[in-house]
Amino acid sequence: MTTSIQSVPFVDLSWQHDPIQDEIQAAVAAVLRQGDFVLGQAVKQFEVAFAQASGVAHGVGVGCGTDAIALGLAACGIGQGDEVLLPANTFIATLIGILRTGATPVFVDCDRHTALIDLAAAAAAITPRTRAIVPVHLYGQMVSPSDLKTLAAAHNLLIFEDAAQAHLAQREGIVAGSLGVAAAFSFYPSKNLGAIGDGGMLLTNEDLIDQTMRSLRNYGAVRKYFHTEPQGINSRLDTLQAAILGLKLPYLADWNQARNQIARHYDERLAALREFGLIPMRNDSGSGHVYHLYVVRITADCPIDRTALQLMLQESRVQSGIHYPVPCHLQPAFQSLGYQPGAFPMAESLCQEILSLPIYPGMSIEQADRVIDAIAHSLKQDVATTEPLTVVPTK
Repeated sequence: MTTSIQSVPFVDLSWQHDPIQDEIQAAVAAVLRQGDFVLGQAVKQFEVAFAQASGVAHGVGVGCGTDAIALGLAACGIGQGDEVLLPANTFIATLIGILRTGATPVFVDCDRHTALIDLAAAAAAITPRTRAIVPVHLYGQMVSPSDLKTLAAAHNLLIFEDAAQAHLAQREGIVAGSLGVAAAFSFYPSKNLGAIGDGGMLLTNEDLIDQTMRSLRNYGAVRKYFHTEPQGINSRLDTLQAAILGLKLPYLADWNQARNQIARHYDERLAALREFGLIPMRNDSGSGHVYHLYVVRITADCPIDRTALQLMLQESRVQSGIHYPVPCHLQPAFQSLGYQPGAFPMAESLCQEILSLPIYPGMSIEQADRVIDAIAHSLKQDVATTEPLTVVPTK
């Protein structure tokens, strides 16, 4: 195997930025000319555009995805005395957002094959104090809308989506962000739709939640110098970031499709390695999976462990990642929640097995093949070459 020449980065943002550099500069210049740097025209335009793209009535831009969760849950009436269900294997922002409302987080185990929240386990964790469930659309795949709605209806639960990794993802004909009473998104630079800094948004169809959220993000003020929400903070999506996000939004569907096609190529060629303990996460959403991350499991049947495989990939100049190595309930900062090792065996097991491979729009089939060949070489196996997919060109 040739390990040569160019590396395969985990993420390459230059591919999406370089072709639209002139447009980005023009958008920034327009904001500079107008001088509306806080809650300016570009924010309003992007809020409308992203909400419409997701099939939702309202969008409220905030400073980051964590604020979208915390303020969004508060706008939905979640607070002290309420219990909120969430998966144990999510990014820490989901947990922090719940804690900031004063509510009690209740962790739930996940499905081994998809890493999504186990809804049967969620049902078993419901108590009379349970008010909401936060399904995390992990890696770019939505939790089943029909199963989630059935659970929520049976127990009178509010559905609040953590869609930070699922911009325009779809499942069962439903778009991420339009499933629950509200949904939180992140625009961190490496997201499918990323800013050039931090940013987030809450989507909702509820007029009151929209109005409350707009107040909460702006010091709790319904109008200037008139403050009605004691939980209000300063968390406003910057006008410059909104201008760039609005510019990128028309490309997002094509970028997502390109990710899905690279993932299908990975699936096809990596299938030969399943018997050697390398198993990709299952896609139950077809083309609706937007693959913010492409994740495989390095199981006990694999001839080398995850650490060794990562080192060998690094030697082959292939970058990889782990999302996430420690489940929320075992994070040192949150030991006071009272959870112990063994509480959620699937989540804890997955944290020891998962490995994220490079995937991004603009990644070539040749680069994907280099990743696959490097893995096969590390496992001392041959992987047959499949017919290359034709990646749909982006705009």
